[in-house]
Amino acid sequence: MLALIEITPWHYAGFVLCVLLFLALDLGVLHRGAHVVSFREAFIWTGVWFTLAMIFAVALIPLRGREEATEFATGYLIELSLSMDNVFVIALIFSYFRVAPEHQHRVLFWGIMGALVMRGLMIWLGAELVARFHWVLYVFGAFLLFTGVKMLFANEEGVQPEKNPCLRLARKYFPVSPGFHGPRFTIRQGGRLMLTPLALVLVVVETTDLVFALDSIPAIFAITDKPFIVFTSNVFAILGLRSLYFVLAGAIGYFRYLKYGLSLVLVFIGGKMLVEKWVHLPIDWSLLIVVAILLTAIAASVIAARREKK
Repeated sequence: MLALIEITPWHYAGFVLCVLLFLALDLGVLHRGAHVVSFREAFIWTGVWFTLAMIFAVALIPLRGREEATEFATGYLIELSLSMDNVFVIALIFSYFRVAPEHQHRVLFWGIMGALVMRGLMIWLGAELVARFHWVLYVFGAFLLFTGVKMLFANEEGVQPEKNPCLRLARKYFPVSPGFHGPRFTIRQGGRLMLTPLALVLVVVETTDLVFALDSIPAIFAITDKPFIVFTSNVFAILGLRSLYFVLAGAIGYFRYLKYGLSLVLVFIGGKMLVEKWVHLPIDWSLLIVVAILLTAIAASVIAARREKK
């Protein structure tokens, strides 16, 4: 059996470089002109990102072993499933600000760029805390358990951007143009630089992702505390979020019970972290349980929606 390779900063740099090349190809070549992303195009790209994630998982087997490959796949699935809730909130944000469909891809692209930086910093901080203070995992577990139960019984309030402190600060310290100016985030009028409403949408999307990251990043530490696996699974999930949005945004009604499925996933993961010292659940079982919860929630949602339609 070949010796497992040791993860070095060069592996992180190589991975980030590949991601940046994919993103440059995406925005600079494939989506240079603003256009409405069709369901077919979004579905194909969702399949592309999922396939790349699975290829990465398979490549980890000879390099880092089957256990870490399974940890990556489980972490990726958890992060991607928790991102689904983020997708529906982003759809409400776009509706609230009346963002034209042809400009939504640009907002999501730069939103994801910001999310990669923020999540990278949060993962580094989380990994350092876990390495130095192992009891932090119990804090994460309790937080996820509380969040899952709260989500299970919370009423839907929609989005309320006017309560977003970052949005209020942006409006307070920067002049904002009264209307959209195509895909531009800034314009120059009367000799001064102004933000466009599209820039405000980007601020709200970024801060929304930050809030969701407070749930999703602690969740993956229930699966693994290896920084490289945590980072790469998060990045792949975020990269697939943009195309996933265009697949799911028009079908929100078919996922009415997904929130309950996601809340149960958080409860399961939080409980797993709290009892890990006494009850060890194999990673394969964790993956199967998460998949079963999500598929049940999605199936129940589709059946209910079809019954209503009939």
